[in-house]
Amino acid sequence: MSAVTRPPHGRPGRWSAPPRPPWEEVPSKAGLAGKGITLTLAAFAILFPLWIVVVTSLQSKKTIDAAGGLVVVPKGVTLVAYRELLTGGQVQRAALVSVGVTVAGTLFSMAVSVLCAYGLSRVGSLGHRWFLMLLLATMFFGAGLIPTYLLVQALGLTDTYLALILPSAVSVFNILVLRAFFMGISPELVDSARIDGAGDWRILWTIVMPLSRAVLAVISLFYAVGYWSAWFNASIYLTDQDMMPLQNVMIQLVQKQERPVGLATQINTGGLSPLAVQMAVMVMALLPVAVLSPFVQRHFKKGMLTGAVKG
Repeated sequence: MSAVTRPPHGRPGRWSAPPRPPWEEVPSKAGLAGKGITLTLAAFAILFPLWIVVVTSLQSKKTIDAAGGLVVVPKGVTLVAYRELLTGGQVQRAALVSVGVTVAGTLFSMAVSVLCAYGLSRVGSLGHRWFLMLLLATMFFGAGLIPTYLLVQALGLTDTYLALILPSAVSVFNILVLRAFFMGISPELVDSARIDGAGDWRILWTIVMPLSRAVLAVISLFYAVGYWSAWFNASIYLTDQDMMPLQNVMIQLVQKQERPVGLATQINTGGLSPLAVQMAVMVMALLPVAVLSPFVQRHFKKGMLTGAVKG
């Protein structure tokens, strides 16, 4: 339970949160009102489009046609768009591809990033400075799309799922965040483990990683969202439609480039609204991120600020 203190100026017997630091000004009523209005407008601007997408995906073709397109006020609920998508075959397969690529890619990226960050956090290790400068250089200079494609093609990765993982497996920014966090861990813990005979692998596994759960959760979410939302690699490295992830299938459905046979029949015969299908695919693409984010949200502040120098 957090401690509470008496306010320096307040009614006797009232308890409140700790007083503001001396350098913080007491907000005025106009400032508080303006902040509330700004946050309310920002929340509305974010949630209103999501509301329209979800509501439209749950409406029948008759309701959507009557509204002239996107639906704001729902009139009943129907899951026909989701049912047709999940029984169409292509969307099911694409969702499984996206899940598999996201899980495998996140595990691989985290393994490489953690090992690289731990090695770079050991100041004085072999080639520490040169490897760090090399990684930093990749943040400012890149080979470009054509050389990257030629490299992937030369390695025989085209039309393979590895092409969705390896070209974007590592983020230098995430490595630097992990490195900074690892360097903030007390050196006495590492030194005591070395005195007891622990090697680098055991130190990393039993000391560094347990103390870094917050930042590991945050970086894992960054990688997972990146893999789940990625579509560009699949569009240039894959030609087999059966291997396409969910994001690419969503683009095809939105742009009406290609539709599953059963789904196309339903749309052409008037039994299903193409707009409802598009909105339903968007909801399916957004749902995993929306579900996982709250569970990792509590780690954001701790993961980014723990290890900061305190006076």
